[in-house]
Amino acid sequence: MRKYAHLRKPLAREANAFVHRIMLYGAEDGFFLFEYCGEDAVMCSFDRWYASLEELHEDWDDLIDDRGWIEIDDPLPGCQHDAFIPLRVRGRDTGHPQWGEFETLRDGKWVEYKRP
Repeated sequence: MRKYAHLRKPLAREANAFVHRIMLYGAEDGFFLFEYCGEDAVMCSFDRWYASLEELHEDWDDLIDDRGWIEIDDPLPGCQHDAFIPLRVRGRDTGHPQWGEFETLRDGKWVEYKRP
C-alpha cells in the first residue's frame, strides 16, 4: 500500500529544507512516511518509521491539504519504495549494486536516471 499527500503549507525540516509532499508505504513490520522537499521531487529527502498506521495518521492528517491521501501503485519489484517513478539501484538486480547510481524504466527498457 502506498499513498501520498500534499501538505497545506511547507513544513520546515532543516535549514533551507521544507517538506511539500509526503508518502506512506505499508511494509511487513510497520509503516514508512517519506518526506519530499519539492513539489516535483521523485525521491524522498527524509523518512520516518511508524509501528502503526494510526500513529502516522495522528501525526500527519491535520497537515495535508483538501485533496487528502491519494493512492498509488506499489513499486515494481526491486524498485525504490519512495520513488514516484520506476527507479532502482543500478546493478541491484544482478547482485552487484552500484549505490548512488539509478536506473529508470523508459519504453520498457532500464536506462540511466540522472537526477534533475
